[in-house]
Amino acid sequence: MKNVTPADRQALLNLILEVSFERREVTLASGKKSNFYLDLRQTLMRPKGVSLAGRLVLDLLQTGPPVDAVGGMAVGAVPLVSAVLAAAANDPATDSLLGFFVRKEKKAHGLARQLEGGFAPGQTVALLEDTTTTGGSTLDALDIVESAGGKVARVICLVDRGEGATEAFAARGVDLEAVFRREDLPI
Repeated sequence: MKNVTPADRQALLNLILEVSFERREVTLASGKKSNFYLDLRQTLMRPKGVSLAGRLVLDLLQTGPPVDAVGGMAVGAVPLVSAVLAAAANDPATDSLLGFFVRKEKKAHGLARQLEGGFAPGQTVALLEDTTTTGGSTLDALDIVESAGGKVARVICLVDRGEGATEAFAARGVDLEAVFRREDLPI
């Protein structure tokens, strides 16, 4: 793709700050208390947000280790996975990229799958997440993908809150790549 500009990156950050960022006391999924909240679904459920996020993450994917598929934990990663796939469709170099999502538990009916979509054992994948704090849900996805025969080569998030996820993934041998980091936020 390589047509992502610094202005695109700034436009996405501006949108995140406008519609997804709030200064207030919250308890995060990790159980930690925080003085700010990020709801990136607000960004990813807007045409401009989903387009910019997809293009920026796809651009990041085109550097570093190649992957066969992108995926992540349902429900959080689904909009970002979809955004990346939509961006990939416009480039012959990336239009074979597949996407999948990971359920917390296997379905109790149908084919009883825990991994849905374009996942197959033996694939090299990137796990995507909108926001990381401790990395807990994406670490769960990593375990599920690896137990199903996949290799997690990359973990990419839109915003890393800077509260332990980088270290947690490093301990598993994977670098956390972030489009934005805590220092990009006005906190």
